[in-house]
Amino acid sequence: METLEIVIGLIVVIALAAVGAVVGFVRPRRRRSLPPRPARQNGLATGARDDEDHLPGVGDDAEVPRDSATRTVEDVDLPEGPIVDRPAPVLGRLVRLRERLARSNSALGQGLLALLSRDTLDEATWEEVEETLLLADIGFEPTTRIVDALRERVKVLGTRDPEHLRGMLKDELLAAIGTDVDRSLTIERQVGPAGERPAVVMVVGVNGTGKTTTVGKIARMLVAQDKDVVLGAADTFRAAAAEQLATWGERVGVPTVRSDRDGADPAAVAFDAVKQGIEAEVDVVLIDTAGRLQNKVGLMDELGKVKRVVERHGPVDEVLLVLDATTGQNGLRQAAVFSEVVDVTGIVLTKLDGTAKGGIVVAVQRSLGVPVKLVGLGEGADDLAPFEPEAFVDALLS
Repeated sequence: METLEIVIGLIVVIALAAVGAVVGFVRPRRRRSLPPRPARQNGLATGARDDEDHLPGVGDDAEVPRDSATRTVEDVDLPEGPIVDRPAPVLGRLVRLRERLARSNSALGQGLLALLSRDTLDEATWEEVEETLLLADIGFEPTTRIVDALRERVKVLGTRDPEHLRGMLKDELLAAIGTDVDRSLTIERQVGPAGERPAVVMVVGVNGTGKTTTVGKIARMLVAQDKDVVLGAADTFRAAAAEQLATWGERVGVPTVRSDRDGADPAAVAFDAVKQGIEAEVDVVLIDTAGRLQNKVGLMDELGKVKRVVERHGPVDEVLLVLDATTGQNGLRQAAVFSEVVDVTGIVLTKLDGTAKGGIVVAVQRSLGVPVKLVGLGEGADDLAPFEPEAFVDALLS
């Protein structure tokens, strides 16, 4: 019995020893404590030499802590006033855009040069020349005059040299367009009985010609010439027109006079715009009017009323008619009606880059007896340019 008790005791002791060993093995080792990190002053450890270069230690901030002192608005240099666009310079715009114009009008220039360069210029060829000019919307009378002049010069000179023919064609097209016509815009302050006043420019046209957009582009063009401008949103029939015009104005820092309610009297808005322009001593007041159908007598009469009301301040210096070059001969009929109502002084021909009918420039001038003063050659904000006959013809024939 005693032997059995001894054996059992030994087993218990061995078991306890084994359990203790296992517990000691799995117990995590105590981390060796690190000495405290020295306090840092001005990025250096206390007691370190100021001329020593120290790398960041563990836990050091790699960047300026978020809770460090930050700059306030007063510490930051901000531009004064609202940020506005800087329009492209006006000078040379048409030259810069001539490639776009040349691509769309290649049928006119290159087609004519190809016909005139043939070995034999018989009657059939001259008829093709005439047809090409007519398809370009130059008009019957100018076409007849150009063809007759070319036939005479080719007969006398007997040339088929492309460069000579190009020169002759350029001369005839320039003669048809007119190089001695005053195409300048009245954008200088005027002197009247009551003293100096802004130049007043009204912009008119039918629905869908991009008239309000054109007014915005004209404003940019004037700002590029360092002119102070006020816009008048006298298109009160289309709800978005005033907002659209105001957006164009804001982009170049130009104020817009508009009505607080839709359907307001457009003549009153135009009158207020000129009044504000006089008080602010600006250079130009630019008035956008509602698009109208030329066969709606009531609307056309109202346009005449807008002009008469504005003239209480003084004469309207420019009435610009916006025409879509892609409408061709239909645009000429529109132009004639508008000219009777408001005495148009100049044409703005838009979308000229989107048509092969560049001859519309000749036709519209002959129809109205007023010059094309501005041309639109794209959808960009600065794709509006003063019309330059030589640059235009060069683009046609390039």
